[in-house]
Amino acid sequence: MEITFSVEPCTETGGFVARWNDPAGGGITTQGDTLAELQTMVSDAVSGYFDEGKAPARVRLHFVQDPVFAVA
Repeated sequence: MEITFSVEPCTETGGFVARWNDPAGGGITTQGDTLAELQTMVSDAVSGYFDEGKAPARVRLHFVQDPVFAVA
């Protein structure tokens, strides 16, 4: 099983907000200041949301806007 989070930039913190709506009702919203922190937060939230043995094997992050970063 796989679930997909929609990820958007957070205008307040400059980080990212990830959302997943559970088709049965409810869902998960979490955020992180960096992509690495966001992955950790999503993983923790998914582990806490689902009963033991019911969590999805994979989580996909769908970026509503492609991330852009400076290299110089």
